[in-house]
Parts: sequence; C-alpha cells; structure tokens
Amino acid sequence: MKYNEANLISFKVIIDSSGTIITELSSVPENHLSRVFKDNELNIMKKLVGLAKPKLEEMHVYLEKELKSLSHV
Repeated sequence: MKYNEANLISFKVIIDSSGTIITELSSVPENHLSRVFKDNELNIMKKLVGLAKPKLEEMHVYLEKELKSLSHV
C-alpha cells in the first residue's frame, strides 16, 4: 500500500494453495477515523463506511453460508 492512501473498508474472496475459499471483511474502527480526517471530510468518511459496512457484512455472511453448503456436497 502506498503511504498516501488508506484502506477504510475492504472485502476479499481468497483461495489458498489447498483450494480453500474464504471471505474476509475488514474496516477501520469508526473511532480511528478522527485520527486522520476532520470536519466535513470526517463526516463523509463515517457515512461512507456506515453505508458500505452493512452491505459488505451481508455479502460476507451470504457467501460464507454458500461456501459451507458447497463443502458438504
């Protein structure tokens, strides 16, 4: 990662060398956003993470369930 960018929220689908597929969801804790952002920029970042996180969590749970059911087939 470059020093002039930050990962606010991310979602990955990963396959390892043994063929195991997993999903990964990570985000910066909301109380840490104020360490970098101020004023209106902070409000925008909080809103962005607040909008994206529930949608990505939903996708994460859905894919984990689907992957689990596929592993039992």
